[in-house]
Amino acid sequence: MIDILLTYPYLIGLLSFVIGLIFMPIVVKIAQKQHFVVRPNKRMCHVGAIPNIGGIDICVAFLFIYLLFAYHQFEQSQFFLVGIFMIVVVGFIDDILILSPKSKLLGEIITGSALICFADIRITHLHQIFGISEIGLIPSYLLSMLILLTIINAINLIDGVDGLASGLGILYCLFFAFWFALAGETIWAILAIGMIGALAVFFCYNVFGKKHKIFMGDSGSLLLGYLLTAFTFQFCEMNAYQQAPINLCMKTAPAVVICVLSVPLFDMIRVSITRIKQHHSPFQADKNHVHHLLLHLGLSHIQTTCVLLSVTIFFIGFAIIGRNWNFWLLLGSDFVLCTLLTLILWKLINRHDYAQH
Repeated sequence: MIDILLTYPYLIGLLSFVIGLIFMPIVVKIAQKQHFVVRPNKRMCHVGAIPNIGGIDICVAFLFIYLLFAYHQFEQSQFFLVGIFMIVVVGFIDDILILSPKSKLLGEIITGSALICFADIRITHLHQIFGISEIGLIPSYLLSMLILLTIINAINLIDGVDGLASGLGILYCLFFAFWFALAGETIWAILAIGMIGALAVFFCYNVFGKKHKIFMGDSGSLLLGYLLTAFTFQFCEMNAYQQAPINLCMKTAPAVVICVLSVPLFDMIRVSITRIKQHHSPFQADKNHVHHLLLHLGLSHIQTTCVLLSVTIFFIGFAIIGRNWNFWLLLGSDFVLCTLLTLILWKLINRHDYAQH
């Protein structure tokens, strides 16, 4: 059975979907019974007592695939597994008790240490950025931790409307799954495919669920960010050391990943700068994220999600086109495109507000 699934990796995604589908009603029932429901805050667009621990189901489905197909393939697999448990626990506690930004950041750093320092999944090569190739152990730890915190929190902050974080996660995992599969890195491809199946179940409940609607919560968004970081590290390392066929190697892999993740990364940077300029804490919740701006235009949740998923598909395509460009050329082009799209959005908002008055 396992050999058949390994021969046809897409079946692993189907298996992950089925596992998630079986466990989701149980997660919803537990959440309702224990009152693990959403708490309204300044940046939320929903009201009502809706379960917010959908990340638990995502974790269960993914772990089933990981333990069955990949656990024995990693030298330091136990630490990778510990990291998964820890990041889900941090997210779950934040969903239930609402941690302070400092406590949440500390939890992410401790969890990141399991991945970077103990599982030894990290960045060791800078792809000749600033003329630097391999870097020392301490710089590697620090840079990898910074990247992990950036990706995790970018994904966490973009989780604001139905289907957005999970939809983005599916697209990102598809990108990594295809590349890993073509590069012959079967285990990493399996992990990405397994995550796609787990996210697909949640997407269906989150977007189309009525009686059993559920939110991802931090338990899901932090887990998604954690795994995307691991995929990013492996992707960049394989390209840096040319551990894939020549036609698949990307000279500017770090810029490619930044381009692929443009929507959450640029949004996080833009919102943080805006808050600082207004003399507010960058951790202070508000409704200035890109999905809030689209909702302000009158778009529904599903329309907002479709717009941002379409933009993401464009950026993935753009990243593939520019995969062998100079690092700064691709990064600069990505920044210009993000800025241009943001200016267009602000222009539309100004016209909308003017028409309303």
